[in-house]
Amino acid sequence: MSRLPFEAFLALRYLRPRRTFVSVITVISIIGVLLGVAVLIIVIAVLSGFDKEWRTRILGFNAHLKVYSSDRDQVLVHYEHIMRTIQKTQDVVGVSPFIGSMVLVQTEPDSGPAFTAVPSMVGVDPQTIGSVNVLPKSIASGKLDLDDKGLVVGQDFAARYGLNLGDRLAIYSARELQKMHDTYRKTNAEVFLPEDFTVRGIFDVGFPDYNGNVIVASLDDAREMQALPADSAQFLQIKLTDPFLAEKVAEELTHSLKDDNVSIYTWRQENPEIFNALAVEKNMMFYMLFFIVIVAAFGIVNCQITFVVQKTREIGILKSLGATRRQILWLFLSQSVVVGALGVGLGFGLGMFALTYRNEFVDFLGRTVGMKLVPTSIYQVYELPAAIQASDIGVICGAAFVTCVVAGLFPAWKASRLQPVEALRYG
Repeated sequence: MSRLPFEAFLALRYLRPRRTFVSVITVISIIGVLLGVAVLIIVIAVLSGFDKEWRTRILGFNAHLKVYSSDRDQVLVHYEHIMRTIQKTQDVVGVSPFIGSMVLVQTEPDSGPAFTAVPSMVGVDPQTIGSVNVLPKSIASGKLDLDDKGLVVGQDFAARYGLNLGDRLAIYSARELQKMHDTYRKTNAEVFLPEDFTVRGIFDVGFPDYNGNVIVASLDDAREMQALPADSAQFLQIKLTDPFLAEKVAEELTHSLKDDNVSIYTWRQENPEIFNALAVEKNMMFYMLFFIVIVAAFGIVNCQITFVVQKTREIGILKSLGATRRQILWLFLSQSVVVGALGVGLGFGLGMFALTYRNEFVDFLGRTVGMKLVPTSIYQVYELPAAIQASDIGVICGAAFVTCVVAGLFPAWKASRLQPVEALRYG
């Protein structure tokens, strides 16, 4: 004899595959739940992966807080005392000055054509940059040597323009270009010669936008290019023990630096479009794709209603033998539980399998259709990321299972309300 309660025993027996229309609907319902759960897990994990990847890469190069002059068009002068105040603040790991601007760059190859580019030139302090930025640990070749017009460039920038260690670059600042433009075709027209820099290192910070569009020079050289005072910086970068403490620390620094005429921006304020768009897209995709599970739930309802009609006579017999409404309810509800458990379990397995081999599948599909499915220039990643979070998996699987059980509740309740006489008469 089976040790299962008789309602569970009968439910499993009724679910055995048979060549009937109900069995086909049951299989389709399981497949629907399976696909809904798998697709949800894959999409939400990939979106979470993009969020994690972009946050890690962006914050690795940009730190967690930035301190500007209250007038963003002005520079910070005599910023050393501001740095000392910041360093004394709790949860601050490091602080470093920066200067950033767009420049016009021309390569100077020994042979062949020269290339022109307009990257962002960042001036850094080699002594403090390591406390806030991953750049010193991300040198792929050469070294972080910025003395005597030294320069480090991103690996994508170097590959695009054929640069190697020791190559020279002629760089015009925006200020010099503006002056030449203002005096163009005048009798007192001026011509400015570019500054010559030498490539001393090539970096890879893992973010294509930075690898392809940023070059790094010393703080002194950047000041000279922009004609800034010797003790100035455009902004200070601050790294914290936890990026999610940014708002709290910014509020503390706003109070302690209230007399220094500065403005403090968090990483969320500096990159609002990216992270807000990702959060909204993740929520919208969850609600939209969950309709797949809801469609599968309608299949369960249809299956259960058909099944109740087919088993009306058996319900009458069971009730005549003393089966209670509760037992009949659980008999049919157990079928929804089994369908939900199978669909969710198989969907979870398929989702995990797909995430494990996601990049291999994307590469294969890309070769098949002849196009890159995850363009680096658009998505800013070199391969498809994924972050499997237990909370997301729990919500997806739990919501899908509950939906399946609720879908079978009404047919099961109707079955439990049948009167034995009517069931035997019309069964």
